[in-house]
Amino acid sequence: MPARRGSLAGKVVLVTRPREQAEELVRLLEARGAEAIVAPAIEVVPVRSHRLDRALEELLDGGFRWLVLTSRNGVEALDARLRERGARLAEVPARVAAVGEGTAEALRERGVRPALVPRTFTTEALARAFPRGEGRVLLARADVAPPGLEEAIAAKGWTPVRVDAYRTRFPRTLPAEARAALRAGRVDAVTFTSASTVRGFVRLLGAARGNPKVVCIGPVTARAAREAGFTVHAVARPHTLQALADAVERALATRSRR
Repeated sequence: MPARRGSLAGKVVLVTRPREQAEELVRLLEARGAEAIVAPAIEVVPVRSHRLDRALEELLDGGFRWLVLTSRNGVEALDARLRERGARLAEVPARVAAVGEGTAEALRERGVRPALVPRTFTTEALARAFPRGEGRVLLARADVAPPGLEEAIAAKGWTPVRVDAYRTRFPRTLPAEARAALRAGRVDAVTFTSASTVRGFVRLLGAARGNPKVVCIGPVTARAAREAGFTVHAVARPHTLQALADAVERALATRSRR
């Protein structure tokens, strides 16, 4: 096997995203020469509920002025559920707000042009950027998403309605390759892309050696990592996968200089 080349050559990086969402980050890391090991710390499961179906009916009928989506997972789950009902996300008459560029891109892929994307890709920034007004706002989120966005939108005069679009589950174990790399102390960095990936990784960690660098996609994820007892070595800016790969470079370059 030829030697890897690039700024991350010889480095081993864990990707804790769900396996079906890990491909892009793996590609970005491998393009820099890293050995990227997929170690899913969470699993995403679509929700099937009467509450969600009723909300989607009202959404298609014009019962909401805004639809707020805070992750690519939410976009995919909502679009899949709508398609099962013979509709598409692009047919929704409400204005659509996206938390960041990843969510916005998932919407554009489905023919939806988001009306609002904050400059900083966090729910706090989305709440600040949301306009004042009246009417109902549908927030389709993960079951484990923290409260706060709903209250901020309500404070601006709107009537928020939150529904679970998908559930987050924690796997019982990490893949054998990831466990072996952690136990051998081969892992140079671990990437986290949500607070739930932090929580899932802590549950699955077991024996680890080598004190790998922790790199997070944004401030909310970084806060969760610190609360879990990790030292955060780099945070992506902006909060995208491309910037996350850049942050891995920064974190490991610091180690190399030392």
